[in-house]
Amino acid sequence: MSKENQQIFKFKTNIHCSGCVAKVTPFLDKTERVSHWDVDIVGSDKMLTVKSKGITEQEIMEIVEKAWFKIEPLKL
Repeated sequence: MSKENQQIFKFKTNIHCSGCVAKVTPFLDKTERVSHWDVDIVGSDKMLTVKSKGITEQEIMEIVEKAWFKIEPLKL
């Protein structure tokens, strides 16, 4: 996947520990259009950063919600 065609999305979540990251991992990893993702469990916003191609912000939110986490777009 070409980096120039990727979009970067940032979200505020309630993913706050390594156990939470482990719970959401299979949901994000099995999504082919997600090329990379990371959660900052230290920061106050518990920011999820998703790099992808051809996926919408809403689709990412639905994926994370399936793992029973709260998520909202983070406007920087």
